[in-house]
Amino acid sequence: MTAKTKSIRLAKRLDEVGFSDIVQIRNKVLELRAAGKPVHAFHGGEPFFETPDAVKYASLRALVENRTRYAPSSGIEPLRAAIARKLQTKNHIDAGIEDVIVTVGGAHALYAAFQTVLDPGDDMLLFAPYWTPIRDMVTLAQARPVMVPTATARRNGLTATLEQFATPAARAIYYNTPQNPSGVVFSRREAEEVAAFAIKHNLVVIADEAYEDLVYEGEHVSIASLPGMAERTITAWTFSKTYAMTGWRAGYAVAKEPFMTGLRKLVLYSTNGVSTPTQWAALEALTVPQDAIAARREEYRQRRDLLVQGLNELGLECELPAGAFYAFPAVRKIHKESRRVATLLLEKAQVATIPGVVFGAQGEGHVRFSYAVSLEAIRAGLDALRKILA
Repeated sequence: MTAKTKSIRLAKRLDEVGFSDIVQIRNKVLELRAAGKPVHAFHGGEPFFETPDAVKYASLRALVENRTRYAPSSGIEPLRAAIARKLQTKNHIDAGIEDVIVTVGGAHALYAAFQTVLDPGDDMLLFAPYWTPIRDMVTLAQARPVMVPTATARRNGLTATLEQFATPAARAIYYNTPQNPSGVVFSRREAEEVAAFAIKHNLVVIADEAYEDLVYEGEHVSIASLPGMAERTITAWTFSKTYAMTGWRAGYAVAKEPFMTGLRKLVLYSTNGVSTPTQWAALEALTVPQDAIAARREEYRQRRDLLVQGLNELGLECELPAGAFYAFPAVRKIHKESRRVATLLLEKAQVATIPGVVFGAQGEGHVRFSYAVSLEAIRAGLDALRKILA
């Protein structure tokens, strides 16, 4: 190898950034199915229902009406205005159209938020276990993720635990509720504790509210709605979970200045905005009645209760998740390493799950089941598990 070819390399900031284990597991499931092997698919993170017809037709109308040219990189005005109204009425956040930006899914909103807030050498406090891409997004911003165990924080108090894990280099807190993978929903009192801590230590909060409409016990509280928090919070949402629009790649963020300027720059120079027909579809999605969303939530509740009861009957101890659409049972009775457990379940029972360790060290000893599948699929999966565990 010549000296010239030795110099060809990736940027060093990518050295510690990996690929999502969840994507790798999804690819393995696709391979098995392509080979004609049945799989009980509990590994995914997609709603069990299809995108509403009205949303699909809105996209078609946009195409027919030639609404296919460049849109403002921050989003079309009617969509941003509708989002601002939703934020005011549903989330109780004082937001105007100037505080809203449309993104290529919730993940893009979070990526832009981390890049906007974090400098090399900063620390990011994040409750763990956490959604797997978060650690790599923080690392890509050349900052350091500092894990705050959610279970410890809820047992010992969020304020005391945050004080214990905070560092002099702490710049921000990643705050996700309802949580993926555990289904934890932070209470209003807990949100107030995090807010008070952020204000006391002059920290920014990056809030992830992807599952805001899937809360079964308690209430969803947007931390940016609390006193003194709108100006120090960037909140990310997605159309994926509520409206079954995972493949549409539509999301949004809300923030005040100076953060909005940063978000606009990141969106402009990463994607130059969201597909124009997709934005018109997203605008239609916001008109879906709340009673329809509530009805879907009850369907998820049925699935949650069926799966969690079945897992506990099999000796896989599982708390009833208060939100999202995941169950996170303890599986150490099978093996101490969650990767080994996930492999065994897939090989022996054709049950696809996600090993808990991919959500951080605090997830070890667990695997994640998604119950965003049919009731029949849950029953079949439990039957398959029963054959190897009972």
